[in-house]
Parts: sequence; C-alpha cells; structure tokens
Amino acid sequence: MSDTPSEPPLKNLLGEEGAHLLIDGVPHSRAMGLSIVEMSHSNAIVKLPFDERFVGDPETGVIHGGAVTALLDNASGLAVFCALDELVSIATLDLRIDYMRAATPGEDVFAHAHCYKVSRTIAFVRGTAYGASMDDPIATSTGAFMLGSNAGRKMGANVTDQNMPGAEQMGEGELGDGETGS
Repeated sequence: MSDTPSEPPLKNLLGEEGAHLLIDGVPHSRAMGLSIVEMSHSNAIVKLPFDERFVGDPETGVIHGGAVTALLDNASGLAVFCALDELVSIATLDLRIDYMRAATPGEDVFAHAHCYKVSRTIAFVRGTAYGASMDDPIATSTGAFMLGSNAGRKMGANVTDQNMPGAEQMGEGELGDGETGS
C-alpha cells in the first residue's frame, strides 16, 4: 500500500479552479487551447485540441512538432507543480523530445507527464505525447525544471487581471500578496 497522496498538494493550496490557472494563466498555453484533463500527485494529463493553425505540412495535415513540444513542456511543468508541497516558480532547464511518429491529422493530442524526482533545486520529469492511445506514442520527453527560478519575487508577481483571466478569483497572498508587477 502506498502512502503517496492521490491529490496533488496544489489542489489543496489553490482549489480546482486555481490549479487550472497554471495552464490558463500562460498566454501561449491559452492561445493554443491547452486544457487540463487530469491531475494527480506528480502526474498531469494535458490536451492540445486539433487546430489548423498548428498544421506544419498543409499537404498531410500533420501538426507541427513545435506544438507537440509546447504541449509536453506545459504538461511537464504542471506535473512538477503537482509534486510540490508549496507553490514556487519553475523554469524549464532542459527538455529532450524524441519523436516517434507524426500525429494523426485532425486528431487531438494529449500529453501525460510524471515528475519522478524532486531535489532541493531541480525536478525531473518524463512525458509521453499521444493521440488515441498512449500505447502508440507520438513523442516522449525527459526534462529538468529549476525550482524557485524567480528568487526574490513572489509566485505570480507579474500576474494581473488583464493577462490572466480568473486571477480575480485568487485571494490576496495566493498569487504574490497583491503585487501586480505593473
């Protein structure tokens, strides 16, 4: 029997809606339409809906590898947040992507990421991007994320109501003690 909690600590800190702001609050993630499918302790599944804007080869309709990379990076970062006991800023230090096949044209792409090790300053993550089945991966990733990347600044200090829809739901102190970064 495992003593690892199934709920990520960030859900307890932020609540369900606040946890979703970790994706919705990132402008390029919001522009791509990324959404959280599932979160558990140290794990995240994020969805990239098919969109013609992300097609890299108009003749085949295949999504560009950069969109898959962005999906894996965001899912990996979310998995890190799901492994932490407190919110700290993070930054991608290294992200290796191994592409195995093209995404199926017209199909949504999902990424499952698992944060398997957290040290004092770095978190380590593995991820898989897939379409209909995780057994047929589009790409896999391994990544390292710096913890506390904004030393001296509070988490979310640059967040304002203008650049993060839903930020007004967060109480003072949860996203930077009311700082706006303006």
